[in-house]
Amino acid sequence: MKAKYLLSNVFAVVLLTQQCVMYTDAPAPGDEPYREKPYQQQNDIKYEEEGMASFMADEMQNKKAASGIRFNIRQLVAAHPHLPFGSRVKVTNLNNNKSVDVTIIDVGPFVKGRIIDVSFEAAKQLGFIKDGTTKVRVNVISLGDGTVDPEAL
Repeated sequence: MKAKYLLSNVFAVVLLTQQCVMYTDAPAPGDEPYREKPYQQQNDIKYEEEGMASFMADEMQNKKAASGIRFNIRQLVAAHPHLPFGSRVKVTNLNNNKSVDVTIIDVGPFVKGRIIDVSFEAAKQLGFIKDGTTKVRVNVISLGDGTVDPEAL
């Protein structure tokens, strides 16, 4: 009877210890540590689109954009429907070939057929204040990380 009791206890101890696993950060002998580099943003993006642009009106002055930045019509900023905040884009007016670099700080425009909404200052430099809209080409200079540094504007 004692042998049966002893055998069942040994069996229980073996079962319990098989369930325990020791974790360590060190690689096991013979294992190679993980060497793949994390994703790095690539600044050589080949993104281009053409369509209609408009400019943000005066009533947007000092209101917060979706990025949290207060909108200033005198800065070279813009709203784009899907580029991340902080992205830098070159906007070229296809009617007069003038171009300007802007930073994406907001989401928009929300008018069908428009691809970008630029600030008053950007529209002035592009030469379409009088018309209100113009056909443009948008080229990505660098993709943002979703944040905007107000000091960099």
